[in-house]
Amino acid sequence: MKKGFLIMFCTMTAVQISMAQEVSSAPDTSWKNIYRATTTKVNDLVHTKLDVRFDFSKAHLYGKAWVTLKPHFYATDSLTLDAKGMDIKEVAIMKGNAKSPLKYTYDSLQLFIKLDKKYSGNDKYTVYIAYVSRPNDIKSKGSAAITDSRGLYFINPKGEDKTKPTQVWTQGETENNSVWMPTIDKPNQKSTEEIYMTVPAKYVTLSNGLLISKKNNADGTRTDYWKMDLPHAPYLFFMGIGDFAVIKDSYKGKEVSYYVEKDQAAFAKGVFGNTSEMMKVFSEKLGIDFPWAKYAQMVGRDYVSGAMENTTATLHQESAYQNARQLTDGNSWEGTIAHELFHQWLGDLVTAESWSNLTVNESFANFSECIWFEYKYGKDFADAHNYDDMEGYLFSESADKDLVRFKYADKEDMFDAVSYNKGGRILQMLRNYVGDDAFFKSVNNYLTTNKFKTGEAAQLRLAFEEVTGKDLNWFWNQWYYGSGHPKLDISYKYDAANEKAYVFVNQVQEGNKIFKLPIAIDVYIGKDKERHNVWLQNRADTFIFNYGSKPELINVDADKILLCEKTDNKSTEEYVFQYKHAPNYLDRKEALDYFEQNGKPELALGISDKFSRLRSQAINALGRSEIAIDDAILKQVEENALTDKNKKSKAAAIRFLAQTADSKYLDIFKRNVNDSSYSVAGAALEGLSKLEPAKAYETAKKYTGDAKGALGRAVADIIMANGDEKDFDYVSTNFDESPTSQEKVGASITYCNYLKNIADIEKVKKGIDHVIKFRNEIPAQYHVYVDPAFKKGFDGLSKAKGKVIEEYIKQVFK
Repeated sequence: MKKGFLIMFCTMTAVQISMAQEVSSAPDTSWKNIYRATTTKVNDLVHTKLDVRFDFSKAHLYGKAWVTLKPHFYATDSLTLDAKGMDIKEVAIMKGNAKSPLKYTYDSLQLFIKLDKKYSGNDKYTVYIAYVSRPNDIKSKGSAAITDSRGLYFINPKGEDKTKPTQVWTQGETENNSVWMPTIDKPNQKSTEEIYMTVPAKYVTLSNGLLISKKNNADGTRTDYWKMDLPHAPYLFFMGIGDFAVIKDSYKGKEVSYYVEKDQAAFAKGVFGNTSEMMKVFSEKLGIDFPWAKYAQMVGRDYVSGAMENTTATLHQESAYQNARQLTDGNSWEGTIAHELFHQWLGDLVTAESWSNLTVNESFANFSECIWFEYKYGKDFADAHNYDDMEGYLFSESADKDLVRFKYADKEDMFDAVSYNKGGRILQMLRNYVGDDAFFKSVNNYLTTNKFKTGEAAQLRLAFEEVTGKDLNWFWNQWYYGSGHPKLDISYKYDAANEKAYVFVNQVQEGNKIFKLPIAIDVYIGKDKERHNVWLQNRADTFIFNYGSKPELINVDADKILLCEKTDNKSTEEYVFQYKHAPNYLDRKEALDYFEQNGKPELALGISDKFSRLRSQAINALGRSEIAIDDAILKQVEENALTDKNKKSKAAAIRFLAQTADSKYLDIFKRNVNDSSYSVAGAALEGLSKLEPAKAYETAKKYTGDAKGALGRAVADIIMANGDEKDFDYVSTNFDESPTSQEKVGASITYCNYLKNIADIEKVKKGIDHVIKFRNEIPAQYHVYVDPAFKKGFDGLSKAKGKVIEEYIKQVFK
């Protein structure tokens, strides 16, 4: 599972943390007394056979299930199956092909069956259930990552919305597939499966495993038979149905396919086309070839949860769709594609035995994004992504949560910045400590030992200890079974008389916990570097090194791998040296951050950085700074605007020039306003609007049919700033349909300012409704951070439009 909302709003808190307000109501903490044990196994799933058909008019599924099980160890004459909100029509034991009725009770969530006899651990038996699934009648909440829990979703089932296709898809994680199939819906169960899906013949289907056969029926339907020969967890069972184009690739003779809406077929390989190469990279890294018979990816309308790693059949949300111009700026969904693919090993081949141990699924998947980026785009790219993930954790206010949590209010709470972001960074630290070869050999050991079974953090530790020969209890106790992170204050002194360099590292985090941290310290004398491997393990540690002259730089945590917050008390000269000579992305970023925060002109060093993202950072920071912009800096930025091969850093340079409102750059703006990149075209249009606003408004109106990303924001801003009531339909639709993002929070204020100019009160109310709809799409726990922005927009609108709108806003904004 890749959680789109969570990453975005964890990062958003970094920008808006100062807006946080006190929450008045006391939270329920009774869950702290509940230990979440791994589910006891009385019966084991062996095989699941399903025969299902769909009533689109009612959004019902009519199902028949043959569930084969065996007692786990102790003999039993009873069976409990999860079956949420179903109409149970028949329950029977199979005797050959014959059915014999069984007694049962049903409480709308679980089916309690009295078997025909007591079965021993050596016996298998098959229970038959006929049922009706009614997913829209299920009333249960999701989480920040999994925002709904109906299990089975009918999208536009009657075709009433002409702008949206009819689709059906399932979402099983955490325990929601039991809405549409009776099962033991726990992550520590595994089952092979076969599914017969009867659907209107115009649709294609997707499920786990291989499509064995298709049978056309006389009533205009078709029955597709999917079979999965290898066992996997019930929450990973999947069905997808729709009018999709199927684009095919391959990996070592196995089908690799992409199920997309037909108008997206031309872009499918641009979005998903690296999948086969990812399969090769991950197979080689893990030492285990892709373990399943095929790998398909489907994009579902109105999907609730980012993306989901159903075995052999990943489902993505619509954010995966990108056209050629968007892809020119880089594939924004590539990390998610890698994340879900890596789950096919860590999560599907070996599955977390309990939600408390979710880290062995999700932390690895987050980690894999960096593995792919490092291979494909280089270490700087991967390090930047890794740092962003760490920032997401640091700003999530989750320091009190263990990575492995046996106490939580709801299993959905495990899908957070600790299981994902923090866990991924912890794996990077472990990789750095044991070494690359030992790390991946240890992961191979864990997967090989537990394949087609389940695992937990303790088994992962044993796998690492077996390979490395190291006792790693200290690491697991600190990072897996503990909470928090170190906060370091680092300072330096050189004693010339005694030729000694001192490094002082204080752990200043609150509480009594002291972290044990193996780190590297690099000492630079001139351009020569010497590495010292040391351990931090006290509240205050002092390291003394003998050098005949003062080092140009002492670089603590030289690999920039620690999960920590730190204050590093270096001088400007030391940061300049670090920027020029230390090798890592974070070495250079830390220096640029220091220059920006302290108003240092050395910030201009970043304009020519080898990594496009740092070029963009430096240029954007210079644009925000009070540093006098001299001709040399302007010339450098202009050169980037003309020659930078990376579209996003080129756009940053053009946007910088736009801020000057200098007519000498008009030709740059005009030449780039039609660029293939939305980022570049958007920046150029911003520049044009500063010099020729009427021309920019005219151009923006022409672009309304093809304006996404930065160009879409520029077009909307220009039309809102210069337009009138005639533009309402475009402005309101553009705002309403733009994806949930941090930028949209700021755009809400601009939108409210535009609404001040609308005379039609009903249109103003419609615009307010759009803002409220967006606000309600944001998980409730983040409202405290974003509501001040909405309030600012609404306050201005209330003052401009009077009592009627003021009262309307009070009704809807609560």
